[in-house]
Amino acid sequence: MAESERFIFLEDTLPALMERQKVLSLSRLQAAIISLALPVFAEQVLAMLVGISDRLLTGHFLSTDHLAAITVIGYLLWLIYGIFSIFSLGTAAIVARAIGGGNGGEANRAFQHGGMLAVGLSLPAVGIGLWMADPIVSALQLEPQAAKAAAEYLRIVIPAAPLIAFQAVGVSCLRAAGDMVAGFIVMSIVNALNTGLSWVLCLGIGPFPQLGWRGLAVGTAAGFFGGTVCLTILLARGRAGLHFPLPSWRLEGSLLERILKVGLPGGLDNLAVIGCQLWFLALINQLGKVATAAHGVALTIETLAFLPGIAIQAAASTLAGQFLGAKCPREAVRAVKTARDLSCLIMGGGGLALIVLAPWLPYTLVATSQAQVAAAATPLLRIIGLGMVPLAMVMVISSGLRGAGDTTRTLLISLIGFLGVRIPATYILAFPATEVCQWLVIPGFNFGVIGAWYAMVLDLTVRALLLQLYFQSGRWTKVRV
Repeated sequence: MAESERFIFLEDTLPALMERQKVLSLSRLQAAIISLALPVFAEQVLAMLVGISDRLLTGHFLSTDHLAAITVIGYLLWLIYGIFSIFSLGTAAIVARAIGGGNGGEANRAFQHGGMLAVGLSLPAVGIGLWMADPIVSALQLEPQAAKAAAEYLRIVIPAAPLIAFQAVGVSCLRAAGDMVAGFIVMSIVNALNTGLSWVLCLGIGPFPQLGWRGLAVGTAAGFFGGTVCLTILLARGRAGLHFPLPSWRLEGSLLERILKVGLPGGLDNLAVIGCQLWFLALINQLGKVATAAHGVALTIETLAFLPGIAIQAAASTLAGQFLGAKCPREAVRAVKTARDLSCLIMGGGGLALIVLAPWLPYTLVATSQAQVAAAATPLLRIIGLGMVPLAMVMVISSGLRGAGDTTRTLLISLIGFLGVRIPATYILAFPATEVCQWLVIPGFNFGVIGAWYAMVLDLTVRALLLQLYFQSGRWTKVRV
């Protein structure tokens, strides 16, 4: 691997910096974060536009039942990605350390192992997902028509699981190697196909049939297919030292063990977060389809405020892993800290905008005929506006820890936040008194979906404090992967 490719976001290579015993100035560190984050930000803007597009279609041309169903589908697609994060997180952590240490061969072997594992295990997952589609949706407490629509969508998208698995590992490893542009290219294809086909198939534009709700699902599946083709072409030509097809199908037991050592806690962390989010969503669904629709609308708008945080957390993960691989733990700490501060500043400004513009923003997604949904979403935007700074801290610090390979601690803190704070607080704030058993009754304030969102902000605040305390301890820099 050429010296210029070993640590591609810097003007100097890491070995040169270490020989001169220099550290990056704050301005250069900020520039490194921004240069890594910008392609991811552009990628997330496209993903956000897909979410907005789907809500525009459902909010203006379909029913409130479909608007509630599309909220659930967003969570379920997140669940699919979460399953494969067991492989993408572990593999990416090894790739980042290897690239930072100048070991391109190990980085490529790790990518190949992670990709084979993810795709291989995704095949039986397709059958299980098709079999369990109805029970999964039923468990989320949707009203009957909305549940039927969500299950129909899921059955169309689940066969694309192997494509999602390959993309999850491939894009994560390219980012870990410092190549953020490849992920942007792949997701541009995914999102362009998704959005374009969803509109033409939902409405029956031109020669295409009018599939209505099913058209959104077909567009989503087609997007994953196009993205996989694009990623395969990029890797066949070689990107950041990673390449495809594989020179060998032989798996190394020691490397698999390293991937799973990091990936299992990290994947369980993601799955725990997603599982608790689905539990949280199921509670909101019990409040009625208007509450579910308002929750989904507010979440989509909230995305505008935390898109920069998603991009910056990707940069923090890459920098933490590569600096630790280059034996520069102080620089890893500085990188995550700088990314955290930058994200808090930007997302804090976004939160202020949500508070001020809350009465008008919901109408960008729903028609005036759904004024009840818009009215219910308005206070939710004001509430989450208060929680944007804690959310920024949670996103960036946890991503930095995962990039360093410390996934066990993030799992524990996530469980504390969700199971110890968000879920109990939702029962207390959103519902009237709940009888758990004959001798235990949980008092309730019956604030509805507003109470649920206050519980969410409380959870984010607690997790932000816990993550910050652990980050300051510095123990995460000593984790071996």
